[in-house]
Amino acid sequence: MLLAFHKPFDVLSQFTQEHPSHRTLAEFGFPPDVYAIGRLDRDSEGLLLLSDEAHWNDRLLNPRHAHPRSYHAQVDGEVTEPALRQLRSGLDLKDFRSLPCKAQHLDADPAHPPRDPPIRYRKNIPTAWIELTLTEGKNRQVRRMTAAVGFPTLRLIRVSIGGLRLADLALQAGQWRELSSAEQQRLLL
Repeated sequence: MLLAFHKPFDVLSQFTQEHPSHRTLAEFGFPPDVYAIGRLDRDSEGLLLLSDEAHWNDRLLNPRHAHPRSYHAQVDGEVTEPALRQLRSGLDLKDFRSLPCKAQHLDADPAHPPRDPPIRYRKNIPTAWIELTLTEGKNRQVRRMTAAVGFPTLRLIRVSIGGLRLADLALQAGQWRELSSAEQQRLLL
């Protein structure tokens, strides 16, 4: 079985609770024996897949498959074209060099529901939304990349994996459902 979950902010991508104040996947009523395929950081939101079938883990996460994942990042400041070019080229991030990725400024704010709690608001510093599509997923990679080009991430939402888009699934934060065969095929596009 393959499940799609809209992971809310402040939830760990694991079932084991390591600290009493941390929310985990255990509170969302998933079937037994499923596990998260990949991770989203506690402070990130969006599409997370879970399965009880090991082949999905290899197919979606192994770098040799170069499987795309797209994110909307709300960043501090008005992102510049030179910063986007740097993101597209790949960056040296201390312990690794990121692969080239797709990066674009979103002209209009995406229709994501407000985050609870809301991001910090500073009257004199604007924010912008960018979309990044990566084929790798290192620890806190998107946040590290945007910070490296001078635009720290305030909010991060994974909006798609392969050809499967969170918006098409019509899941509210905290909701999940099993994917149909057709939706599973869209993952592989």
